[in-house]
Amino acid sequence: MNVLILLATILFILMAVVGGKKGIKSFIALLLNFAVVIATVLMMNDPNANPILLTLVACGIISTISLFYINEINSKTKMAFLATIITSLLLLTFIFFITEKSMIYGFSEEESDSLTIFSSRIGIDFVKVATSVIIMSTIGAIVDTAISITSPMREIHQQNPDITRKDLFMSGIRIGRDILGTSSNTLFFAFFGGYMGLIIWFKDLSYSMGEIVNSKVFSEEMITILTAGIGVALVIPIAAAITAYHLVSFKHSKE
Repeated sequence: MNVLILLATILFILMAVVGGKKGIKSFIALLLNFAVVIATVLMMNDPNANPILLTLVACGIISTISLFYINEINSKTKMAFLATIITSLLLLTFIFFITEKSMIYGFSEEESDSLTIFSSRIGIDFVKVATSVIIMSTIGAIVDTAISITSPMREIHQQNPDITRKDLFMSGIRIGRDILGTSSNTLFFAFFGGYMGLIIWFKDLSYSMGEIVNSKVFSEEMITILTAGIGVALVIPIAAAITAYHLVSFKHSKE
């Protein structure tokens, strides 16, 4: 515990020195988002709770903290928030379908020991739980990408108020293309680095490549990585379209 406190203190000091007031707010937002995730997971243990609904509420709260608390309430954060919610809704539907078809929920052969602890009639829908876990793993990247699109687009519009909606949208897409490459690599290595223990586990169990690929554990992790990339790619055109429509329409309404 002392090590965790030390690391948290170092992180806070660095964020305060480098980021100033916004850095301090970012650190507080990190703690608040952590509390939201923990509370959501605890509530999912209730068989009567709906994991999908809990995830939507959690995503809304996390997006609110990450956008409005850190960057204040303005046009760019409002558009980023709307783009995040729309992308999350689309992803939830898509991931629920993928999870159902791939049958990655429940207990795999590797987790057979867990059957001695959990009853098969535990009453929790593991399809929805797996879906919620995946979407919660991607919400941070989606929020970050959304604000990275809306913020420069607003600057472009302020510097060139006469820009057309189509040109502004294409500017957002071009910005998104630059972000997409780095974000995808960041997501891949962040997730893959966390699963190095899983690869070592497969090696110790002498799994063949075919057994690894067909393992539910491996499939679930790869689906998480791929859907995170899909979420980042999907939020780019959504955020660009919303921002272009809002800024140009707002300009015309003022005129």
